[in-house]
Amino acid sequence: MIMNSSFNRRQFIKQTGLAGVGLAALGKLGSLRGAESPNKKIRVGIMGVNGRGMSHVASYLSLPNCEVAYICDVDSRALDKAVAAVVKKQVTKPKGVTDFRRMLEDREVDAISIATPNHWHAPATILACAAGKHVYVEKPCCHNPHEGELMVEAARKHGRVVQMGNQRRSWPWVIEAINRLKSGEIGKVFFARTWYNNARGSIGVGKPAPIPAWLDYSLWQGPAPIKPFVDNLVHYKWHWRWHWGNGELGNNGIHFLDLARWGLGAEYPTRVTCGGGRYHYHDDQETPDTYVTTFDFGEKGATWDGHSCDPHGFEEKQTGVIFYGEKGSLVIAGDKGKFIDPKNEVLSEVNGKGGDTVHFANFLDAIREDKPLNSEIAEGVKSTLLCHLGNIAWRTGRTINFDLQTRKIAGDKLAMKLWSREYRHGWEPKV
Repeated sequence: MIMNSSFNRRQFIKQTGLAGVGLAALGKLGSLRGAESPNKKIRVGIMGVNGRGMSHVASYLSLPNCEVAYICDVDSRALDKAVAAVVKKQVTKPKGVTDFRRMLEDREVDAISIATPNHWHAPATILACAAGKHVYVEKPCCHNPHEGELMVEAARKHGRVVQMGNQRRSWPWVIEAINRLKSGEIGKVFFARTWYNNARGSIGVGKPAPIPAWLDYSLWQGPAPIKPFVDNLVHYKWHWRWHWGNGELGNNGIHFLDLARWGLGAEYPTRVTCGGGRYHYHDDQETPDTYVTTFDFGEKGATWDGHSCDPHGFEEKQTGVIFYGEKGSLVIAGDKGKFIDPKNEVLSEVNGKGGDTVHFANFLDAIREDKPLNSEIAEGVKSTLLCHLGNIAWRTGRTINFDLQTRKIAGDKLAMKLWSREYRHGWEPKV
């Protein structure tokens, strides 16, 4: 049950030293957001730099009129490493902090970039919006469906720019391929097949261990209810435990289901099923390593095949999506897109490069010049919801029926229990 005594804006302001600003002023700050000068320097604080966050660091450092003002991490080793990386490229040394709220109290910080474990994505985004910061948040944008609802509400209430990190939305060659798909190049599109393959090993069986001196484990857990430290949790293996992560579906399936939803022009599914299991290893992993999720959008459909422990995928690629239409198909896999006719002949190709920088540039352009975001949070939440519904279907062993009017799971109290989660007292997100 979610506690009513949330870590609300009043508590946040008191603890971070923003009491002098006042609640009314914070609300007004969001409502008055407009386009900034194209030459305005954007000062960014980056939260979580042990892994994915270093890509955030590199991208911001490569962009003009952008300063990495803060580095935040609960791992002192990662913190020091990231600060040193910034100093090599930037004249101004960033401030290093363990508690991300120190970034939020600095009125000179314009944006927060979040690359933490999943359970932190939504609570940090909501607090950042309340503090008047724009937000770039990694995928999946939230740990559960209710958090996604709150994120959109927070972005709207405070007038903040919030972008999800599904960077393929900004790749020019992918944009071209999707636009050609939507223009009718393969006629009416009926179905999308997505996949992700990898060669992950076992995570083993964790043993109780002393908390390392370099880790603030209490702050690492943050909004999640406290659990004892074990030696196979930090830093990456939390992905495979429901308490903090969302399995491979939320970890990587989100990228390709987002492409599927984009290309199909679909928003919400009416029915979701999921089957599979943890087949390859007997260890602490709670999430499946092999599973297939299906999504019925009415007149269109999609699937996601996830194989975390087998690298052989479709189209000789480990990841991708295939769109099937009445005049052929479109394959987007690796760094190439192919339009194929019904006789399996390649009609044309679109090629390009990937990378992150163009997506971060879009985020900064939206702040400075009010340009449209390529993955505005409401769109990110819709794609993330597909992952949550798939996971809920697997965890309950049920077919999930989704009500398009209420935008909730229909007629299933057990499934709806997974719509949200319990929070550590004092950290319950609230807008």
